[in-house]
Amino acid sequence: MPDDVLLGADLGTSGLKLVALDPSGQVVAEAERAYPIGRPAPDRAETDVVTWRHALDVALSAVAPALAGSRVLALGLSGQMHGAVLVDADGRALRPALLWPDRRATAELDLWRALPTAERAALANPLVPGMTGPMLAWLVRREPKVVARAAAVLLPKDALRATLVPGIVTDRSDASATLLWDVTTDDWSAAAVAAAGVEPGLLPAVRPGDEVAGTAALPVGDVPVVVGGADTPLALLAAGTPVAQVNVGTGVQLLRPGWTPRAAADPVVHGYADVSGGWYAMAALQNGGSAWEWVCGVLGMSWAELFDAAAATPAGAGGVAFRPFLTGERGGVARPSDRGGWSGLQPGTTRADLARAAVEGVAFAIAAAFDLLETPDDGGEPVVLTGGGARSPVVQQLLADVLRRPVRHQPLRSASAIGAAMLAGRGVGVDVVPEPVTAARTDPRPDVDLRAAAARWARS
Repeated sequence: MPDDVLLGADLGTSGLKLVALDPSGQVVAEAERAYPIGRPAPDRAETDVVTWRHALDVALSAVAPALAGSRVLALGLSGQMHGAVLVDADGRALRPALLWPDRRATAELDLWRALPTAERAALANPLVPGMTGPMLAWLVRREPKVVARAAAVLLPKDALRATLVPGIVTDRSDASATLLWDVTTDDWSAAAVAAAGVEPGLLPAVRPGDEVAGTAALPVGDVPVVVGGADTPLALLAAGTPVAQVNVGTGVQLLRPGWTPRAAADPVVHGYADVSGGWYAMAALQNGGSAWEWVCGVLGMSWAELFDAAAATPAGAGGVAFRPFLTGERGGVARPSDRGGWSGLQPGTTRADLARAAVEGVAFAIAAAFDLLETPDDGGEPVVLTGGGARSPVVQQLLADVLRRPVRHQPLRSASAIGAAMLAGRGVGVDVVPEPVTAARTDPRPDVDLRAAAARWARS
């Protein structure tokens, strides 16, 4: 065990992942703790902050024996983006956190549509009900007494950090994804904050993600805790800033570093701050691994059986197409009102055809989102794949085929947690560089032409 380690915790939608890195960037210990998403109504998604803290405590206790004799230099937090957590002056949550899949604030988006064109364009992001601003507006309208008691609204990772160390702050990468951030001034948007119906004082201070926020007494010792960052840019940090990255998890995030901030009244892709002072463009799909999970339940398959069936079935799935948009989408690839399902069924359609179509359907949606990023073909540089949904060889090959580019899987259990540990290292003066992802003989390259199947999928 190394003398010094860095911790990174990724607060995901349905679970927390914790990694310990040595100064060379090697993972020396890891743990994971799942938790449910509360669904008090069909359009709602909530989690209690105490649930997140319990998951962190369990994960820390799990790695503590492996880290005996090592000095933990710092802890960094990565968190699911968007969300809204109302807290009091001591950072204690006043109600369960509202999460990004939540759709209760759909009507509140009209407040953003009513903004003057220049003010809305300065936000430079599609209008999504699961972002902090619209959800905050819903709380103002529906739970005004709770809002009146609140000292601040925090993002998920900030609410978790507030249970460890004092301070009501966020970072630029999370703030930029709230629909309350002006990308042209790189600051809170007065017009959007007014549209949400809150005083500017309810917004947290924005601090660098690698700034030490305080020291927490943890099962592994007294540990400095940095402010942290959003999960997507931290996954990008762990990937070494590739030409493009596709992260396949519950949802899918497609990232292109080096975005130049510019006003856009009705954009189809997101523009967010990264954790290193720059920006990136993102196309996002709500329905990624979540659609495969649903398919597994319907077909009575495990994930391994789903991918095995897809790998053993010819491309094109016997003419069957699967639209994965079970919960609608943000626009660009599909509309919020779109829904999912299989089409092209015939008497000879098999269960394996349905499985293959489901895996292809998510891949086709990823390809459609990738086209929105207008990523240049940078001399054959591979697109980096991360996330649990990209582990299967059949998914990797499909993505190479539909993107028509080589892909390189980065086999990290949690790229975001690793990025959080790297950020923690920056905060205490330890520059951890991720190990370069070297080309392997098995790196998938475009093989099968799926354009006809993709066109049929688009018409389905």
